[in-house]
Amino acid sequence: MKRILVVRNDKIGDFMLAWPAFAMLKASLDCHITALVPGYTQSLAELCPGIDAVLSDPGKQGEGAAQKALLKQLKAGNFDAVICLFSNFRNAKLMWQADIPQRWAPATKLAQVLYNHRVKQRRSESAKPEFEYNLDLVRAFLAKNGIRPVEPSSPYLSFEPAELAAFREQQAGRLGIDAARPWLLVHAGSGGSANNLSAEQYAALIARLAADFPAAQPVLTAGPGEDALAQEVANQAGNHAVVASGLPLPDFCRLLACGQLFVAGSTGPLHIAAALDVPTVGFFPLRRSATPLRWRPLNSEGRHLAFHPPTGAEAEDMSSVDVAAVAGKVTPWAGDYLSACTVFNCTKSV
Repeated sequence: MKRILVVRNDKIGDFMLAWPAFAMLKASLDCHITALVPGYTQSLAELCPGIDAVLSDPGKQGEGAAQKALLKQLKAGNFDAVICLFSNFRNAKLMWQADIPQRWAPATKLAQVLYNHRVKQRRSESAKPEFEYNLDLVRAFLAKNGIRPVEPSSPYLSFEPAELAAFREQQAGRLGIDAARPWLLVHAGSGGSANNLSAEQYAALIARLAADFPAAQPVLTAGPGEDALAQEVANQAGNHAVVASGLPLPDFCRLLACGQLFVAGSTGPLHIAAALDVPTVGFFPLRRSATPLRWRPLNSEGRHLAFHPPTGAEAEDMSSVDVAAVAGKVTPWAGDYLSACTVFNCTKSV
């Protein structure tokens, strides 16, 4: 096996949860790994140490010429195998048309007939984290080919400490904040992937944590189209909270790496921060397909806290999350991260 294609052409959070699978493949097998991802994820994929090349997918709505060009690229790739971590009929048909010898995917959809290697997973039951389902596919592929898997470990994304220290100083100047203080990063946007806390809830949580950790600098992060929401939270939170927005995706990752604590709903930035092993606090609904277990981030043991609606509340009613109770659990846990900071301490986790 010399050339392997891995398909994860859906949302950013889903893609981040594939990074352990890329790491396992790269560590277990001396091979060239190509990732097929959407265009908006390409720059993120280029940061992944387990990926050697990236193919940009125009998506099912892409123009016919772009679709034909993608199929031509797949055929020219001379791939020995493809592992579809995300499977639908379009992906299955593409891999079949590309005539890739080994075509692996979960055995959960009608499209499975176009794959010649299928693994029963029943992801709809959400019995384990998404990243474990991805790893199980890779383990099955390796076992079939007589290769012993090398288990991956966190962090899955990192930056050189000197590079990160310089970036931190640059961003501190841009935002008008102190680079030497611990940064409490909060992302209030959701990208529509799951229900989230309200602006009022995030503001109340920031205010409580700022009172408990006066050295901490609150920073609201924002992706495209989220500036207004981030500014609303910052205004309500007070405590000199600032908004960091307008960064290209690789620099957005560097900003998250500068945080001492990252707070967000179940969305892509939470999973980026976790891949960096920045301590995370996540908010999840209790719908079976969106639980804290199914979408558990990639943090190493002890560096993630998850919260959800209380027993008896509606599964997706995030307004029922008691922010004061959340802060009461976060404060003793986050003391080592938010109490004090030096430039070395700020960068040592990555």
